[in-house]
Amino acid sequence: MSVQFTGFVDEAGKTLDEQIAVTKRLGWNAIETRNVEGKNVCDFTDDEFWAAWEKLQANGIGIAGFGSQIANWGRPIDTDFQIDIEELNRNIPRMHKVGAKIIRIMSYPNRKEDPLSEAAWKKEVFRRLKELARIAADGGIILGHENCNGYAGIGPAQSLEMLEAVDNDALKLIFDTGNRHGVESLKDFYEQVKGHVIHVHVKATKPIDGGRACCYPDEDEEGTPQAVFDDLLANGYEGWISIEPHMKAQVHAGQDIDDAEAASNIFVEYGQRVMRMCGSNE
Repeated sequence: MSVQFTGFVDEAGKTLDEQIAVTKRLGWNAIETRNVEGKNVCDFTDDEFWAAWEKLQANGIGIAGFGSQIANWGRPIDTDFQIDIEELNRNIPRMHKVGAKIIRIMSYPNRKEDPLSEAAWKKEVFRRLKELARIAADGGIILGHENCNGYAGIGPAQSLEMLEAVDNDALKLIFDTGNRHGVESLKDFYEQVKGHVIHVHVKATKPIDGGRACCYPDEDEEGTPQAVFDDLLANGYEGWISIEPHMKAQVHAGQDIDDAEAASNIFVEYGQRVMRMCGSNE
């Protein structure tokens, strides 16, 4: 079994101790970092970061990837670009020391008020991503673009257009099995971009009350998680499968954990189902 399992454990617990505990319950040996007690790990001071790393290492847990804020839903295209450059530069040395290769990014949503034209938006997105990819390449790490907020999250054509425009091997794709964002078929999205996918996030959705709700991966209406797992395994994928349930907490929507025990139990159940779907004996 070459695939490796991890997850955004801030959806299971706010504190690092809670995040370590749920990782151990699953028998996993790595987390995908994002928030600890409401603060993004990429914004940690060096003292904060290395204290957290020491605790992870003492518990036999590594870091599979960094869930940065670079170009994400909270940083539209008119955000000061220097903020993203500093975040990337701050975390490259940390990534080297902990052995993590991938830092998750997005591609700058357009501003809500007085949005740029699509052409102007795209031009600025690509300009910024070229510079970020240059820094990443010089630093020996990979920017993993998630199909979420931003220009390249609109659909597979935009993702491929971004990769061609940036033209740097330091920019690859993270595919999220549940991020719809108006996309008609996530299976089709995956089929078109899968040759560039180096990391996978697992979410799932089903219709409810006229809308959609996040659910366990084997309950996904279209079966996208299973289809992606089957394809990855059939083609010798050796990367991470990282869970992001969104069932008790959604960082981007400001939905925080209100029941720590329930959040932890859902996270564990979610992870166990993903492992079974991938043919793991857990």
